[in-house]
Amino acid sequence: MLRFPVKRAVIHVILEKNVNLERKEKAVAGNSIFERDYVLLDGAMGTMLQKKGMEVGTVPETLNILKPEWIVDIHKSYIEAGADIVYANTFGANRYKMENTGYSVKELISAAIKNAKEAAKGTDTLVALDLGPIGQLLEPTGSLTFEEAYDIFKEEVVAAEGADVIVIETMTDLLETKAAVLAAKENSNLPVMTTMTFEENKRTFTGCSVSAMCLTLQGLGVDALGVNCSLGPKDLLPIVEEISKWTYLPIVVKANAGLPDPVTNTYNVSADEFATICKEMLKFGAKVMGGCCGTTPEYVARLKEMLEESKKNGDFKKNDYSGEMAVCSPLKTVVVNQPRIVGERINPTGKKRFKQALIENDMDYILGQAIEQIEGGADILDVNVGLPQIDEREMMIKTIKALQSIVDVPLQIDSTKSEVLEAALRVYNGKPIVNSVNGEDAVLDKILPVVAKYGAAVIGLTLDENGIPDSAEGRVKIAEKIMNRAMEYGIRKENIIIDCLTLTVSAEQKAAQETLKALNIVKNKLGLKTVLGVSNISFGLPNREIVNKTFLTMALHSGLDLPIINPNVSSMVWAVKTYKVLAAIDENAMDFIEYSNNNPIEVAVKKDATETKTVKSAGAVSLGSKEADMLLHAMETGMKNDGRSITKDLLNNTDAMVIINEMLIPALDVVGDKFEKGTIFLPQLILAADVAKECFEEIKYYLANNGEVSESKGKIIVATVKGDIHDIGKNIVKVILENYGFDVIDLGRDVDPMAIVNSAIENDVHLVGLSALMTTTLGSMEETIKLLRENNVECKVMVGGAVLTADYAMQIGADYYAKDAKMSADIAKEVLCD
Repeated sequence: MLRFPVKRAVIHVILEKNVNLERKEKAVAGNSIFERDYVLLDGAMGTMLQKKGMEVGTVPETLNILKPEWIVDIHKSYIEAGADIVYANTFGANRYKMENTGYSVKELISAAIKNAKEAAKGTDTLVALDLGPIGQLLEPTGSLTFEEAYDIFKEEVVAAEGADVIVIETMTDLLETKAAVLAAKENSNLPVMTTMTFEENKRTFTGCSVSAMCLTLQGLGVDALGVNCSLGPKDLLPIVEEISKWTYLPIVVKANAGLPDPVTNTYNVSADEFATICKEMLKFGAKVMGGCCGTTPEYVARLKEMLEESKKNGDFKKNDYSGEMAVCSPLKTVVVNQPRIVGERINPTGKKRFKQALIENDMDYILGQAIEQIEGGADILDVNVGLPQIDEREMMIKTIKALQSIVDVPLQIDSTKSEVLEAALRVYNGKPIVNSVNGEDAVLDKILPVVAKYGAAVIGLTLDENGIPDSAEGRVKIAEKIMNRAMEYGIRKENIIIDCLTLTVSAEQKAAQETLKALNIVKNKLGLKTVLGVSNISFGLPNREIVNKTFLTMALHSGLDLPIINPNVSSMVWAVKTYKVLAAIDENAMDFIEYSNNNPIEVAVKKDATETKTVKSAGAVSLGSKEADMLLHAMETGMKNDGRSITKDLLNNTDAMVIINEMLIPALDVVGDKFEKGTIFLPQLILAADVAKECFEEIKYYLANNGEVSESKGKIIVATVKGDIHDIGKNIVKVILENYGFDVIDLGRDVDPMAIVNSAIENDVHLVGLSALMTTTLGSMEETIKLLRENNVECKVMVGGAVLTADYAMQIGADYYAKDAKMSADIAKEVLCD
């Protein structure tokens, strides 16, 4: 009776070993390919499907089942052109985009991999699972959670049996990219190649910088990274150069064939010109190349010829990677090549009010502390929410998410618990610092693997099972142990930071000298970055601020890189700024001068024996009144409750329309202008709109309770045209328009032209906004405009989308071209308000 189950168990083990061996062999094959002089990728799938006769509105991934011969033929043409890796036709094969196709994710991906494998049969060409964006924005800009995004990508990865490589491409959101990378690495052992899509300003659609992409993704352990889509090869050159400065990994480039002509759907860069320009990228370390939109097998063949010739001539160069220690959020990178201030105030230790905020879940107080520290001069914020009365893990996750929705500086995650650190590192958007480990073996072995997995920097405290050594030499010995153990776990040396520990001089007066001596050795002999909690030095002494400031200056001179201080104590910030001038770090004192202009030292002007007046210049944009400026500040900092509270107070003595027209709308305009100038980015624009929404809701509530009706500025229809399932841009436009006081009728995506016409007539709408992302759906946009005119709908039409130009908008009969959400609001004001 026992034999059959045993046999089954043995067979299962053998099969499992064989499967694991096969997966391991594939992983080795995939990884080794990046060790070649170059790797040639394929070109566009969509362009080739259009040439095959794909009809408008067809979901390309369904052709894996409906037209497998097309897909196989396209893959073969790229393999014959010389491609080392072909991307399976799975770019949009996620549950969100495929929900109305009638096929499961598993069916579509299995068919896609099968088709690519059929084409590659008898060759060395590898097949990549191609993961594109989900099509929804993640929190806080959108509603999709990180774990929901992870699950969507996981489903695709698990379905990709037989793939050799995983490619994550055309990403604009760093957090979504992180979810995809983790899904790939945690559910397969295949090599992972990741590319994001940048605009000419070297930012993605959501504002992510090149540096943030590189620091985050290489930390997560991808095998190659780079850029694809959005621009032609010439416009990508400066972006590739920038990538070269921030990564040590193989650089991937998949450029478009220039810009498309919306009428003919042809691109303006020839195959020969494409290869010639791509050759210039070799000097920046690019070695993994292919083509994106508009490219064909001819482009890949020309690339092959260029790469072979460059190989013979020795034209391939290494990356220009500096190796500087840096941490980041998506929007801001802080390079620790000079002293940087770490704000210490998000910590319950010795702070009764902060403890109360944690217990009461008062996130507004915590966010207020963050904003105050940044305005005071903090470059990085330490985040500690450890309190026995609360669930530290859940509070840390909530706090990290809330902070990253409001502030753009990198964070330092402060906890002694590995489960808290892992939970925070998982949802953190960017590359943070972990505070901390120490020299105890158990601590090192528990926390360092977590740090390594998520690619963070880590602080090592110079203490161990025996406590804190009295001597500098003893602390340096522990620092060296931490460094060696961290590097054994794969943590790069530049990501190791040592805290030589500040002891209270009122108890041990000579301890300060040992700390400074240890700092100097760690910095100059071990070559590591250093950090100190400065204020511990003065505990128990009078005039603590003077002691702290003096010790800070001494520590900076001894090699301190990251002083953890209260940046709202101006004397401490001035000490750092002044030191950098005197140490010739701040070239031409530019940072000092800028800080001085924005933070003038308060001057006490004597009026009489008992009264003084503070004179301080204003550095911020002013809307002409204290109340309007307060609303603007709430919008710029994303503080929804503050905005609503200010509005509520204003309604006690200010007319609602005055608040709207003279305060809220001008404040939104200021934020919009900053977005236009590139000084803020999409997440901040959306946050400002969310604050405005809260303010408008408060006004509506007030008017309703007083028997009045809030006045609409007019109705607007927004829709993504027939055949196009991309609606992120349209959704952003909706949010902005609503917060300018317009009633928005959102018809969704893939909307039939007559549905738009009928809705405009039924709702007496005088402005229609149409969106399209795909060149193949521009015909639907033109048809919609034509039908609006033929049915005598008295409305203006504005159009937008990545493939549109102002000239083409006019050609198809549109009245306005909106290049972004802010412009759509300007158009709406012109049409409906003037």
